[in-house]
Formats: sequence, structure tokens, C-alpha cells
Amino acid sequence: MTTRVQRGTSQGSTGKDGPAVLTGTTSSGEGPRWTPEHPTIAAQFASCPRGARLARRLAVRHMEEWGHPPESDVSCAVALVVGELAANAVQHGRVPGRDFGLRLGLDEVAGVVRIEVADAATAKRPPAATPSSYPDGESGRGLLMVDVLAVRWGSTPRHPVGKTVWAEVSTDASTSLLDL
Repeated sequence: MTTRVQRGTSQGSTGKDGPAVLTGTTSSGEGPRWTPEHPTIAAQFASCPRGARLARRLAVRHMEEWGHPPESDVSCAVALVVGELAANAVQHGRVPGRDFGLRLGLDEVAGVVRIEVADAATAKRPPAATPSSYPDGESGRGLLMVDVLAVRWGSTPRHPVGKTVWAEVSTDASTSLLDL
């Protein structure tokens, strides 16, 4: 399945790491088959910290277009999950010369936003079970946060190379981030 990539460069989007938002198409054989009734957005970003920031901003902008303002719990949860998965793709899934992809899909009937972040590193996969974290550790809490904010999450291989880490965040307004 080939999807059209959202084209979106802003003035000054090219830095020392090259362009942060790339254009073209991406292929994905995993995940749900999005239909016209499901609004989706897909984009590719340079595998650098700036690319991860832009992915999070793009997600917030589209959540607002889909009726969830930036200050809403749903938009904040999606922003946190996208930020974590994109940062992991940059830090752990980076392959020189390869970018990472973001796909968001809104399924209003199921009441979820599906987040997919694809990178080119096949060998580095997230743990099968929720990782434990030590209180004094400098890292290791990101997937714990994803586990708390998402209804479900996981990863699938991407062909011919890489993986897609996905998460589904509920759009149920009765669930508050303050309740977590």
C-alpha cells in the first residue's frame, strides 16, 4: 500500500542536518487499511531531533483540524506519544541516510487516533512487554508513558526494511490526563 506523503516545508526547515520534512511516498503493509471515512495524515521527516519536533507539531496541528484543540487531553496525549515514538525512531532507529515516517489516522467510530512511526532499523525493536524503569535512571520511561496513554501499542516489521511502532490513543473525552 502506497500512501501520499503530506508535503510541508516551512521557511527555514533546512538546517545542518538537512531538510527536516521530506517529500515523496512511503509504503506500509501493516496496520489498518484506512478508508476515505478515516481522516489520515502521513509525512516523512529527517531522522534528527528537529524532525521529531516537527512530527509532534504536525500531529497537534492535525488534531486541531480534527476537532481536538491543542489544549485538549486527547491532543496532549497524542502529542506526547508522537513525541516519544519519534524521539525513539531518531535515537534508536536511525539508519544513516534514512528518514522516519509518521502516519496519524482518526477512527471516530472506534474512538481512537492511531499513531504509526516507521524507521529503517530492523534489528532494534521495542520490548515485547512494558519495560520497567528505575527511579534514578536517566532514560527508560518513554515507553512506560506510551503504555499509560495508549489503549494499546506494539510494533510490526516493515518490508523490505525497518519496523513500524504504533499506538492507539482514545478520543474519549471522559478520560483525563489528570486522572493518570
